[in-house]
Amino acid sequence: MAKDSFSEEHLDPTSEVSLEAVKTRAVRGVVVLTGRTFFISIISLVATGFLTVFLEPSEFGVFWIVSAVVNFLAYFSDVGLAAALIQKKEKVTDGDLKTTFTLQQILVLLILLLVFLGAPFISQFYSLSVEGKLLLFSLAISLLLSSLKTIPSVLLERELEFGKLVIPQILENLVYSTLVVLLAWRGFGIRSFTYAVLARGMVGLLAMYAIKPWMPGLSFSKDSFRKLLSFGVPYQVNSFLASIKDDGLTVVLGGILGATGIGFLGWAQKWGQAPLRFFMDHVIKVTFPAFSRMQDNKDELKRTVTRSIFFITFLVFPTLVGLLVLAPILVKIIPRYEKWTPALLALSFIGVNTIFAAVTTQLTNLLNAIGKIKYTFRLMIMWTILTWALVPLLALKFGVSGAAAGYALVGTSSIVAIYIAKRFVDFSLVDSVLKTASAAGVMGVGLVILRRVIPVSLSSVWLLVGAGIILYMVTTYLIVGSSIIQDVKKSFKTFFSR
Repeated sequence: MAKDSFSEEHLDPTSEVSLEAVKTRAVRGVVVLTGRTFFISIISLVATGFLTVFLEPSEFGVFWIVSAVVNFLAYFSDVGLAAALIQKKEKVTDGDLKTTFTLQQILVLLILLLVFLGAPFISQFYSLSVEGKLLLFSLAISLLLSSLKTIPSVLLERELEFGKLVIPQILENLVYSTLVVLLAWRGFGIRSFTYAVLARGMVGLLAMYAIKPWMPGLSFSKDSFRKLLSFGVPYQVNSFLASIKDDGLTVVLGGILGATGIGFLGWAQKWGQAPLRFFMDHVIKVTFPAFSRMQDNKDELKRTVTRSIFFITFLVFPTLVGLLVLAPILVKIIPRYEKWTPALLALSFIGVNTIFAAVTTQLTNLLNAIGKIKYTFRLMIMWTILTWALVPLLALKFGVSGAAAGYALVGTSSIVAIYIAKRFVDFSLVDSVLKTASAAGVMGVGLVILRRVIPVSLSSVWLLVGAGIILYMVTTYLIVGSSIIQDVKKSFKTFFSR
């Protein structure tokens, strides 16, 4: 009798977390990560707003270029072993953990050496000042600090303890956002990023080990390495392709558009992708280990995928539409913000890419979690080729807006990813995407009409925000039904429960 009960409760006899615990912790994780980071996400967005006032587009551009260089190199600092630890069905061993930690530190130290030796060439190629070079070094050191907290983070993710995992992230963002704005306000320019990045790395490392103590150790197990590598290498190749597609291309665009052009494009990407960072990243963090634990229960997986995509699109779509409608007003009424007017068209194009990313990022996450890594690999090859073929060409012909249009065109190819994912998990596209898209569309049309008949002022912004919320919620209720109210009640109950 006890044996039967155990089999029903757990996904498999070696699972650390039961199926019921996975479902409960997954829902709670999404709600907690979204709810408890709401305040800090607002601070992050406000910080970005202040930075774009205090800093010039060229200074913003230097940060984007240098960050892209380091982010690109960072993908060589791992072979996907951390993701393999999260995805692994069986309980991880001490050998798995220490093998991953040892190999990652070796790779990170090699990256640091490469950055310091290659700094003169990088500085000359992008015409970086001494301050730009120091920013490069600080971002490289932050990579080392980040790698040191990988194993405690992996252990928390496997246990789906996202209430604890979010604490270091909150502290990091608070320290970084506060410090970078204060320093930019005081006229530190690019050095604002340099000091803030280092402070963020130290705070995050100390907080992570305080919450999830783990004794680092250096060892190497061939058996652990071989098993983890079977998933890790394909996963990291996909991540590497994503890096080439995004950060690698930014490095190239820096030579085409210059620091000011990259500053405009970076501004458009920062705000155009803000709804994804604000809402989707939290869900992705939860659903990868949750999907991995559910991969043998297709019915449960189908329902969870549908609900998770609905949750993302329900929040991302109206936020993005509202942002695009309000942006032309905001650049006019915010002091010293008209300098970003040339990036408005680019913001709209990036918004198109964001709409598709809100759906397909979760689907590639699903494919990775259920072990269909080769399909993700093929998708990444397709997106990388399209991005490198379209974006630089359009950037050369039409500048910043052309580059952004290229990203929009690449986004439309995500229909292929939807088709592939539905072959393995037949989630409901109507319930997860089309209903929320329809409600957001109605809201967008209503706001555009209202924007044309009201004056440009701060009070108009608040009027549009209020009207948008009411219109979206009423339309959603009419399309989705009363179940949306029950979902909201459950979310609040989960958030305030222990």
